[in-house]
Amino acid sequence: MNIMHLKYAVEVAKTGSITQAAENLFMGQPNLSKAVRELEENLGVTIFKRTSKGIVPTQKGEEFLIYAKRILTQIDELESLYRRDRQTKQTFSISIPRASYIAHAFTRFVARLDTSKEIEVYYKETNSVHAISNIIQSNYNMGIIRYRDVFEQYFARQLREKDLKSELLWQFQYLAVMSKEHPLADKPVLSLADFSESIEILHGDNSVPSLPTTEAKRMENIENSNKRIYVFERGSQYDLLRTIPGTFMWVSPIPQEMLDRSGLVQRRVSDSDYRYKDVLVYPRSYHLSDLDHMYLEELAAIKAELEQLEIH
Repeated sequence: MNIMHLKYAVEVAKTGSITQAAENLFMGQPNLSKAVRELEENLGVTIFKRTSKGIVPTQKGEEFLIYAKRILTQIDELESLYRRDRQTKQTFSISIPRASYIAHAFTRFVARLDTSKEIEVYYKETNSVHAISNIIQSNYNMGIIRYRDVFEQYFARQLREKDLKSELLWQFQYLAVMSKEHPLADKPVLSLADFSESIEILHGDNSVPSLPTTEAKRMENIENSNKRIYVFERGSQYDLLRTIPGTFMWVSPIPQEMLDRSGLVQRRVSDSDYRYKDVLVYPRSYHLSDLDHMYLEELAAIKAELEQLEIH
């Protein structure tokens, strides 16, 4: 039992309807019903019963609701003591894939923060499964997950089970990024076969743990090289691309100023049609803050800039 269970029960009692309570709580009706059942099982009592007038509390349920409302009132009072601090402190948390355009948006976002106020920001680069886990278990407010179309059903099921809301941010085709000194950098048209002798740099963590590691890597990655280096940290990936001319990576589009700073180029590959989605996820009960919207504005602006680029 947790605070959310108390809120769920109080809202059901207030509305007399699972359907209306779920709508008010911005969550799915099946998930609310499941949460109420779990609460009743944990307590060992029946809190609600169905009648011709709707859902009403049982006698034990009435007793429970008295305590639940009292606890929630005390929590509200406790929060009010620190509301002034929360109004002045700038808090933000997000888990994201290792993607340059997302990181660039974060830099722009931080530049807009008011440095005269307190700042508490958590920004974690990780795979999609861990991004979801960070929201559920580590109290991150938002996450961005990335997946190929072959994993659409897997992640749709995960989001339903975790009662997370999702919004498509971008659907894009992977590009090949490499050093300006790479032998293929100046070739006008590239194909997958051109990379057979190159060294591919990849993210090292398996993002779909329900599959065997070899199978997940096979489905996620483009089969074009038998020379691969798996790296977990994006800075090291850039170092390899900069200093080892024969290396390359498959990436989402990268802002030009980041490419110039690292001496890299990005190229389309004519026979590669691997498309990915970046999807924003957060709890259905969570309301995006002003800072959340500020970050998403920066993300949308960079996406618009990249869509206007002619990448060959």
